Amino acid sequence: MEGVKGSCSRTMMLLLGLMLVVAVCELRMASAADLSPSQCKEERQLGINACKAVVFGQPASPACCQRIRVSHFECACPAFDAKLAALIDVKKATKLLTDCGRKVPRHFKCGSLYFP
Repeated sequence: MEGVKGSCSRTMMLLLGLMLVVAVCELRMASAADLSPSQCKEERQLGINACKAVVFGQPASPACCQRIRVSHFECACPAFDAKLAALIDVKKATKLLTDCGRKVPRHFKCGSLYFP
């Protein structure tokens, strides 16, 4: 039973990592004050639902790429502490963004994640 809990926990961490990809992609400069906590929560959930197949090795769907293009990084970056950032492969995240038609700015920092 403990192995199942660990596996579910790891999957959730990967889904949260996927949300980083969703959040970084658009890099809208709307201030955090423009988004309520409930709007951010909804945006994160929409991203997880649209892109969860990516966590399991599937390519990003058109719906996932669309979600990546419209999401706000202000909603996801605060969730990426050092522990979660250690689970994210920045190269894979960058590739996903590129595959969806977005660029990651050089030296971008999102929570504890750093994109060189």
